[in-house]
Amino acid sequence: MRCGVAEGGEAFLESGESGLFSEPSATTRSVHVPRQRDSPYFAMGKRKSGAHYHGNMRAFRITQVAVLWAAATCGLFLVAGAELCAATCTCVRATRSVACRNLQDGDMPVDVPSWVSTLTVSGSNISTLVRGGFSFNGTDLELSSLSLPGNGIQIIEDAAFSGLPRLQMLDLSHNRLVSISAFAFGGLRELRYLCLNDTLVGSAAAQVSAALATGSVPRLQTLHLSGNELRSIPLDTLDTLSLEVLDLTNNSLQTLGKENITKLSENRAVRVYLAANPFECNCELQSLYFWLKNGSQCADARRLLCWGPEGKRGAPVEKLRREDVDCINADLEAVSYVFLGIVLALIGVVFLMVLYLNREGIKMWLNNIREACRDQMEIYHYRYEQDSDPRLANVAV
Repeated sequence: MRCGVAEGGEAFLESGESGLFSEPSATTRSVHVPRQRDSPYFAMGKRKSGAHYHGNMRAFRITQVAVLWAAATCGLFLVAGAELCAATCTCVRATRSVACRNLQDGDMPVDVPSWVSTLTVSGSNISTLVRGGFSFNGTDLELSSLSLPGNGIQIIEDAAFSGLPRLQMLDLSHNRLVSISAFAFGGLRELRYLCLNDTLVGSAAAQVSAALATGSVPRLQTLHLSGNELRSIPLDTLDTLSLEVLDLTNNSLQTLGKENITKLSENRAVRVYLAANPFECNCELQSLYFWLKNGSQCADARRLLCWGPEGKRGAPVEKLRREDVDCINADLEAVSYVFLGIVLALIGVVFLMVLYLNREGIKMWLNNIREACRDQMEIYHYRYEQDSDPRLANVAV
């Protein structure tokens, strides 16, 4: 039904009653009917025409009232819907979405219509997501998607998302989270997608791990942690989640320890993304290297490049040789050098002990050598004097 009295009235007239109150058409053909005033049926026919006319007028008035009521209802509905949308927001009922900008701490929570399924708030100054911030008068919202990127959010309190039991997608990227309560995601049991790209600061990564380990989001399938300068996987356990995609790209991962590799190997359904990390291609990369070689969990394995050492920078991790990451050979080499040093030290100690035990004989031997050297030097000196003085040479002859 179209909203509007004029349009409804015209449609009504066009659909059924246009011939009752309109003037005869110019093309209508005139027919002469003899007057029968004297006929007994004349009076009856006249009364029938009057009743027929009265009935049509009554039907017209009823229809007109119905059209007016429908128009008023539509108008009130539209006005009510317009009033529910905040001044800083844009509401689109066709897509059941609301987008808000330039909000302040005092403007949260956003008073949104109950029919909204997608809410986006960006470019605002919202430092804290308070407890129950999305619960309006104790009424749950029908939101399935909530995007809060670039709002300067720093703190998420316990049960900050209560009132959103049907939420499936949560985007908190490009904020500055420094504090995340252990039960920050409480009540989001239907959550499938969580984006925390470029948003974790300091110890917030460990706090995210603690919050996810509480079992608040048992159906979480996709977790984005890109661009957070992570040095290890910030997940103590994967058993409380239903992860299928784990995005760790563009962080500060230099390697993945045996514990992290073991967690991932035990959850083979998880697809891991590790590109754009500064991997150190030495023997510490051994666990990651063999994990890549023996499995297919890393979806972007071909994009993993070495950042160091200098001679291997830019080399694909997959194309490294086994010797490049073989910690056993490196350990054996280190042990061999240590063993050689120990042997040389023992030899030196033994030599010193021999010298100490034979110090008297060595001293006598040194004295004999010194006396022999002295006698030899005296002979050389005497011969030199004879050769240098001709008189002594003649006497000698």
